[in-house]
Amino acid sequence: MSSSQLNPVLLEISNDLSPEQLEKMKFLCEDIGKKELEKIDTGTKLFRVLKERRKLDHDNTAYLCQLLTEICREDLSDKLKGLIRKSGSTSYEPPETEKAKLDIATEVISENLGRNWRKLGRKLGLTDVKLESISKRHPTELEETAVELLNEWRKNRGAEARAEDLIKTLRACQFNLTADKVEYRLATLEN
Repeated sequence: MSSSQLNPVLLEISNDLSPEQLEKMKFLCEDIGKKELEKIDTGTKLFRVLKERRKLDHDNTAYLCQLLTEICREDLSDKLKGLIRKSGSTSYEPPETEKAKLDIATEVISENLGRNWRKLGRKLGLTDVKLESISKRHPTELEETAVELLNEWRKNRGAEARAEDLIKTLRACQFNLTADKVEYRLATLEN
């Protein structure tokens, strides 16, 4: 990823930060120094200081992602991580056969999950902040909620996403009927 790709995303993130969230981020950046922190009144100024201190550049966004997560703005952290994935290689994608299995699993799960989607989301490792964000985008559409939940999980797992992991997680949540349906559909795909 280049600076020309990173800077527009940083500007977007800066515009999405409330003054209170910016203050929380500044508080977490203790090593910058009080005088310098007092001069920072926008996200872009903070990002510039982080760049000067080599805590942020086009190849190193982990520190900023951590700050955003700690102030409960995981959505912005995910935006930054998404940029990294887009600019990287296709190794973030599972093989085509696995993608087909995941698509089938997503379809079956979204049709059968219902109101217990948060339980599955937590077991898959999504944070409560992320789950709340998904819930707000789809307050009445449970199928769409489940689809977005599974897409988030797939995005987080990247090339490591596997349908078998979804089945194991469904069983861990005691959603055995849904797990059986996924296995049945996958078995019909292979035959």
